Amino acid sequence: MASPAMEKVYYYEDFEVGRSFTTPRRTITEADIINFAGVSGDFHALHTDAIYAENTMFGERVAHGLLTISIVTGLWMRLGIFEENLIAFYGVEGLRWIRPVKAGDTIWAKLTVGTKRDKDKSSGVIVFKNEVYKQDGTLVAVFDALLLIKKKV
Repeated sequence: MASPAMEKVYYYEDFEVGRSFTTPRRTITEADIINFAGVSGDFHALHTDAIYAENTMFGERVAHGLLTISIVTGLWMRLGIFEENLIAFYGVEGLRWIRPVKAGDTIWAKLTVGTKRDKDKSSGVIVFKNEVYKQDGTLVAVFDALLLIKKKV
């Protein structure tokens, strides 16, 4: 299921519109949720209070949505296609959380190269459509990531 790490450096020109990449998987742990609460300062009861959370529509505690997206960005790096070429995470568009992610869920993402636009002589912005899934194939989040990528110079 996971794409093997790429052996060559990918530059702006190498990313073909419509090409897809599948990240490796990663299981969300209890420690991830608690550590993210500490780092972000978001101790909302939905993430940190089991009694509170069991009385919500989710029935139990859920991972922070931004934790899920942060882990996805780490999974991108494991693909090997952004080595030596990624200048900056330029923006996010259309972010939607569709289903909750809970401790014990294993997530992965499919990235599809969308639009490309030149920024300057040495870089361009590529929109990568992200579809985030959990272990049973349920779509849990979608977003477009705008990445500033080096050109071959």
